[in-house]
This record gives sequence, C-alpha cells and structure tokens, in this order.
Amino acid sequence: VKGSNGSNSVFSTITSIGGGGGGSNGVRAGSVGGSGGGGNGAAGGAGTVNQGFAGGGDPTLALDNNAGGGGGGAGAVGGNPSSGVGGAGGAGRSSSITGSAISRAGGGGGGRSGGTAGTATAGGGAGSSSTFGTAGTVNTGGGAGGGGNGINGVAGGSGVVILKIPTASYSGTT
Repeated sequence: VKGSNGSNSVFSTITSIGGGGGGSNGVRAGSVGGSGGGGNGAAGGAGTVNQGFAGGGDPTLALDNNAGGGGGGAGAVGGNPSSGVGGAGGAGRSSSITGSAISRAGGGGGGRSGGTAGTATAGGGAGSSSTFGTAGTVNTGGGAGGGGNGINGVAGGSGVVILKIPTASYSGTT
C-alpha cells in the first residue's frame, strides 16, 4: 500500500506542506509534498521550493526494484537505492534558534526486502529489511522509514513551530 502524504501545518498566513508518501513494492512512485516521498521501482516524488527536496527512486528499474528510495529532506534529495540497499534519507537542516544546534526534517530511509535498509538523519526514521520501518521523531518533521518485505509504512514525525521574537516585544504571555 502506498504511503499517504503528511498533513499540512498552518500558522497565520504560512503553510508548511506535509511530506509526500513513499511508494510501495510493485513499482510505485513517491508522492509530491513539502519533501518528496521515495519511489519503489519508480521515481521519487518532487519536493516544494523553499520547503524540501525530492525523494530518491529508481524509475528505470536498473538499480534495484525491491528497494525504495529515501525520502527527501529539508536540506537534500533522498538517495537512490542500489543493489541490495535502500536509499538513504535526505539530510535535514540545522538551526540554533533554541540555543543549541538541532537538525530537523530529515528524510526517512528506504526499505529493502531481504537486503539492507536505508539510513536516515535529522529526525527521519530508518528503513527496514523485514518489518516496519522506524517512525519519524516527534517534533522534528522527520520522515518515516520504509518497511521491508511488503510491510506498509509508518508515521512521520510531527512538526514543530518555533517563534523568535525580540525580548522587548514579548508581553510575558504565551
């Protein structure tokens, strides 16, 4: 079953588009989203300008039609699968707005039945070779890892809104 897209996050006039669902075994393309979903034996979904990058994939079936491409991240395109290995999730982006550097919104790793699943970064979930992938980390917007051996996908991580305002403009009320 092809993965569904994540829901959009809206704050005032700003809309962050949910990530694209990943393709499933059976030659399925990844879906278009804020960051694109990885394809399985097909192309990865496109990302959205200024939000995320495309997912990896294998549209020619030349690399590995049993492995999924990695999901796109906020900082890089998802990796394509290679022989026996699912694609790595695209890199996220780092921000120090909370006082320490934290990377968020990385892509999930592609699943690979009976081989090596793709890795993930920045809150994205790792793929699996035999069971469910790992869910994305909460409050990071990280993508979920792809399942292996015909297993459906799991949930991506919830997003987070962090506001930065000058101390002089803060009323003390949240």
